[in-house]
Amino acid sequence: MIKGTKDGFILKLNDQCGYDVLKEELIDKLSVQYKAPADGQAVKARVEVGNRYLTDLQQEEIKQIVHQQKSLLVDEIYSNVITKDESEQRVREKEMSSMTGIVRSGQVIEVEGDFLLVGDVNPGGMIMAGGNIYILGSLKGIAHAGCYGKEEAVIVASQMLPAQLRIASKLNRAPDHDDDAHEMECAYIDDSNQIVVDRLQILRKIRPSITKVEGGR
Repeated sequence: MIKGTKDGFILKLNDQCGYDVLKEELIDKLSVQYKAPADGQAVKARVEVGNRYLTDLQQEEIKQIVHQQKSLLVDEIYSNVITKDESEQRVREKEMSSMTGIVRSGQVIEVEGDFLLVGDVNPGGMIMAGGNIYILGSLKGIAHAGCYGKEEAVIVASQMLPAQLRIASKLNRAPDHDDDAHEMECAYIDDSNQIVVDRLQILRKIRPSITKVEGGR
């Protein structure tokens, strides 16, 4: 099925038929239903394959079939199916690692998922996490949350006095703070694509999935 949207086209492909039949049907549908824009501008197409797993080669074949239509470019191929390795990676990214102690100068802690530190990060120390970083203590070193590209990640600290904050590919120095301040704060990427530091209470609004309790209790 071909569906037009304001951003381009969505190509929904049947996930019940054989792959060769799918290719033939896609070629026929595109040749009959798709008409290139008169101005020749490129049009994005999102391909949805449902409960079908496509190898890298098959994805390239689908892209080539779509590209044969003038001005139509595949922006994304989306499948409900993932590989075992991808599934295990997602599980690891959701796991919480924890540590009690001090991250000292020159020490680097790296985890794939969320990280909880009960202690301080001294100047020159660094924490890298694929998910969120929670520090029950002072952050005076470097914290890099979402280090594998997760821009929704946040950094929370009892005392936010970092040398540098990083979230995904963004980095920023925290604003000046009173060293005697004890209010917990969080850092996140806002709508302007910048890292900002705010009160911890803002998490309920900007990242409701983090503050939601399982089962709605």
